[in-house]
Amino acid sequence: MYAFVKGRLDSIEDGAVVIDNNGIGYYINCSNNTIVQCGNIGNEVKLYTKLIVREDDMSLCGFYSIEERRMFEQLTSISGVGVKMALQVLSSCNIKSLILAIANSDVKVLTQAKGIGKKVAERIILELREKVDITDIVGVSDVGAARDVNIKDSAVNDAVMALVSLGYSKTEALNSVLKAREKTDDVNGLITLALRSMDR
Repeated sequence: MYAFVKGRLDSIEDGAVVIDNNGIGYYINCSNNTIVQCGNIGNEVKLYTKLIVREDDMSLCGFYSIEERRMFEQLTSISGVGVKMALQVLSSCNIKSLILAIANSDVKVLTQAKGIGKKVAERIILELREKVDITDIVGVSDVGAARDVNIKDSAVNDAVMALVSLGYSKTEALNSVLKAREKTDDVNGLITLALRSMDR
């Protein structure tokens, strides 16, 4: 019904914003990441929206990107994951990190979200791993590594596995190694640069 709402940021509340559009204030539930993207009161903002209709309530949820809205829709399609829980997941990390976590079955990243336990995190991964479109968020060169299947770049794979053995999550290790690969293809060099970036 509402594709997006555009207007002046009137106020910010806990988990929501109010956008003034031609004198009408739209109360929109948002993730923390979207709230941060809105910036300061008075800014002109545009949020992609999803109308939530229940028997006793109607509410709007807003997202800073179409990709975030798509992920919200995928999360809420899972049994036991409601609107509030989906927004908590989207508040806990950015879209790229979330998709990498799902692709790599990284429960640790998902359980950082408030109210998300191990069982729910595992259910999210199970139901969304084959549905998330990594190419929308991650560079094409990163896709093979992100899916952790038949990784052609053995140096990247070896470096990631070494960092995981040191206690880092697979998602965190992969992100750091992919950044380090811009400077070197040597396994030891990748590990060293990745460790420096994560220890900052």
